[in-house]
Amino acid sequence: MKELNANDIRNIAVTGHGGEGKTTLVEAMLYTAGAIERQGRVEDGSTTTDFDTEETKRGISISAAIAPFEWKDHKINAIDIPGYFDFAGELVGPLAVCEGAIITVGAVSGLSVGAEKAWAACDKNKTARMIVVNQMDRENANFEKALKTITDKYGSHIAPIEVPIVNGGNFEGVVCILENKAFTGEGKNLKEIPIPDSLMDEVNANREAIMEAAAGADDELMEKFFEEGELSAEEIMMGLRKGINEGTVVPVVCCSGITRVGIAKLLDNINDLMPSPAGKEIVGKNPKTGEEVSRICAADQPFSARVFKTLADPFVGKLSLLKVTSGVLTSDISLYNANKEKAEKPGSLYMQRGKKQIPMDKVVAGDICALAKLQSVATGDTLCEAANPVQFEALKFPAPCISKAVYAKKSGEEDKIFSGLSRLMEEDPTITVVKNVETTESVLSGLGEMHIEVVAKKLLGKFGADCVLQDPKIPYRESIRKPIDVEGRHKKQTGGHGQFADVKIKFRPNDDPTDTSFHFEDQVVGGTVPRNFIPAVEKGLNENIRKGVLAGYPVVGLTATLYDGGYHPVDSSEMAFKIAARLAFKQLTQASPILLEPIYTVHVYVPDEYMGDIIGDMNKRRGRIMGMDPVNGEQMVTAEAPLAEMFKYATDLRSMTQARGSFDMEFVRYEEVPAADAKKIIENAKLEEDEDE
Repeated sequence: MKELNANDIRNIAVTGHGGEGKTTLVEAMLYTAGAIERQGRVEDGSTTTDFDTEETKRGISISAAIAPFEWKDHKINAIDIPGYFDFAGELVGPLAVCEGAIITVGAVSGLSVGAEKAWAACDKNKTARMIVVNQMDRENANFEKALKTITDKYGSHIAPIEVPIVNGGNFEGVVCILENKAFTGEGKNLKEIPIPDSLMDEVNANREAIMEAAAGADDELMEKFFEEGELSAEEIMMGLRKGINEGTVVPVVCCSGITRVGIAKLLDNINDLMPSPAGKEIVGKNPKTGEEVSRICAADQPFSARVFKTLADPFVGKLSLLKVTSGVLTSDISLYNANKEKAEKPGSLYMQRGKKQIPMDKVVAGDICALAKLQSVATGDTLCEAANPVQFEALKFPAPCISKAVYAKKSGEEDKIFSGLSRLMEEDPTITVVKNVETTESVLSGLGEMHIEVVAKKLLGKFGADCVLQDPKIPYRESIRKPIDVEGRHKKQTGGHGQFADVKIKFRPNDDPTDTSFHFEDQVVGGTVPRNFIPAVEKGLNENIRKGVLAGYPVVGLTATLYDGGYHPVDSSEMAFKIAARLAFKQLTQASPILLEPIYTVHVYVPDEYMGDIIGDMNKRRGRIMGMDPVNGEQMVTAEAPLAEMFKYATDLRSMTQARGSFDMEFVRYEEVPAADAKKIIENAKLEEDEDE
């Protein structure tokens, strides 16, 4: 191939709903372009981009994977992105570095939620897009019906540039409206045929629509179109490219990844219509001065690159996938990590194709590559020259919304588990592991139940660490409703010195109901408790409030006033007064003790049609609806709900809204648990205590 420059490169994210043939489509592209010798199948676990053990086992994509290939003097970096919503974080990095995206739509199913979400993500990232109606080989495939679902949603943006040729239910080829030619055959084995008479009306109508779309993208073209009613082929292409680049025009094509019919023309359209990275400006800041700095995607600019994904390999170590945003990357260049302010040695350069690493001598601006063993580098970091530093905006990943407590299956393997999890967190920024000091559990959080399950399987498969997942313990609290006046008396006689301490303490709820801290007041007069023993009483109470009298949860919102007591000049000691304080504390059972639970503010974002279901479901979760507000074309329902009812909300919300809903949560306060629920919690706590003993 000739020497590459940014004009010859197309970076394309292949997106859409799960199960609509993205991986098969990428495999067909690779085979048609001659990058692989045989076309793998998802069912056989033999595709290029689904190479992880869990992917081949489940028959779905879990991680974004690069599939570079050459097509007619161009290099296309296709990135296969998972369609299942548990892996939505995999879309963030690729969309940040790709100028274009393919949104796959099933020829049977039509527009789906995954395609809508991909469209919204392209809008947010200002990414050019093309819709591919895939799986045209399937029974009941219907291009017109699928196209209608797209135009009903996105209207004037849509420009069908191909019409399928179907004979006797078999998808045989495509009419390319821009070329005014028809082709049959699979892959690159194309045969030009006359446009079928039965399709002429549809072709002419679509040509008119394409001309209008091209004219609408440029004022001069619009003026000419109004005056002459016609645009030349060159003017149509110019208008289409501009409209696609600006997101006002979205071309629609059709193909079958399985039979490869239409794939060669899809690749032609990617080359001809989708934008190259050449000349693209990215604005960042100088990490040392904070001043705004920009880089143009060109070889003569200072070197800069964005790391958009990290792969954790137990043998190779860390592999960083990056896009060179400006300049040229070679293995002898000095790298500087602008985010960590550290120098890095680049080592070997690779072109990554699935799991295969192909050595490269240099990587030009606009191209994508892999670098191994960069010590300080994480996903989202900017690499540059130390003399010309630039730091690009951080990648924003979706926040985890479902959590599980993680335990080692075998005793003594805790370090192995957490070392593996820390490696997997480098690979996937949408998972977090947090040690809950209160419950002593390590809590693994992710984007869905399948997501967390896959993390656990990867731990075992990649790092040999077997773990157990459970619902996290809820950090309940205890408090009291009424004041009491109690005595704690500790007397123990032995052969030698005995033990003696007597304390009289008043316990009461804090005066301010929002004050959850513990307060100790010393009101002893007359030396009934010597001054040197009073700190021991306070210490004894502080130790005991960690485990309340109801179910062993920490006690909050409590004031203890020591006002009287007694001592023995020989037998009294600090230990004796700590024990006496504990005996007084145990009498909190007389103070109407109550159980408190954490309450969270929940914001749920859903389309209008799901409002009834959301409100009804929130009421079942003991939630209180606080308000409803329109936000970005959706409704935001604000509610307060107990944490105990929210563990599986991510899964349930997805089910209720066909995955169109999203939510976030934030702790707000503690509230008393209803009596019936409190009774169950106390019984379970006692059972656990008995088992531990």
